[in-house]
Amino acid sequence: MMTAQNLDLDTACRDYRRIASALAWLGENWRDHPDLDAAARSTGLSPHHFQRLFTRWVGLSPKKYVGALAHGAAREALEDGASILDAAFDAGLSGPGRLHDLFIAHEAVTPGDAKRRGAGLSFVWGATPTPFGEAVLLIAPRGLSALAFAEPDIDTAFDDLHARFPAADYVRDDAEARAWAGRIFLGGGPGAPVPLALYGTPWQRQVWRALLEIPAGETTSYKSIAEQVRTPKAARAVGAAVGANPVAWLIPCHRVIAADGQLTGYHWGVERKRAMLAYEAAAR
Repeated sequence: MMTAQNLDLDTACRDYRRIASALAWLGENWRDHPDLDAAARSTGLSPHHFQRLFTRWVGLSPKKYVGALAHGAAREALEDGASILDAAFDAGLSGPGRLHDLFIAHEAVTPGDAKRRGAGLSFVWGATPTPFGEAVLLIAPRGLSALAFAEPDIDTAFDDLHARFPAADYVRDDAEARAWAGRIFLGGGPGAPVPLALYGTPWQRQVWRALLEIPAGETTSYKSIAEQVRTPKAARAVGAAVGANPVAWLIPCHRVIAADGQLTGYHWGVERKRAMLAYEAAAR
């Protein structure tokens, strides 16, 4: 039976691609101040449907969103001397704030567990829709070990996770994955815990903890993370640890941008990173 939670997740997953496409199109064309009809055509929707969907998902009408980009661009250009386009791209899409009502308890497992390549460990895994497309979740007895978006497909995403711990036992349970997705994206009330069981090296876990500490409403650079973990000259190593983050969204590696303010490579696609930042900007 389809519950309200299932319907919300299915709808959010279906709408994600259209909104991501619209955000990318508006990000490229905002200087032309496109009208509603032009923006709707970029998604293949009617103007009425697009207006309702965009406003519900982003929290602003398309017109107000374009205005916010223009205003942010002018302000940042004046303050930082950056080009208007670069300033708008950054300021308009960098407003983290989605995690303020979640309490994340991160728990590291022993290095020996990882060294044995998962021997003796048992995982439940499953596929589920999310607000940012289909995802694969890996759940350990102690908590969530991985949340990976299904790019290009579910099997490839699972194979990537399986390769980290090939000796572990795996049982597929899509219903369990969907329940966790509801807990993560739909919320379980203020303070609802989302425990993480992080399998990684001590260095990686140190970087992942630093990501968890990025304040709502801010982004940071790889260099800043390196300074926080007391290795200011290791920005490249930090980048590798950020890229190895197994838990998308909850450990917000999408909030890390280049030192020049540009969006950089994201394991699950820059398009998705842009959509996440816009989603958080609306929540803020």
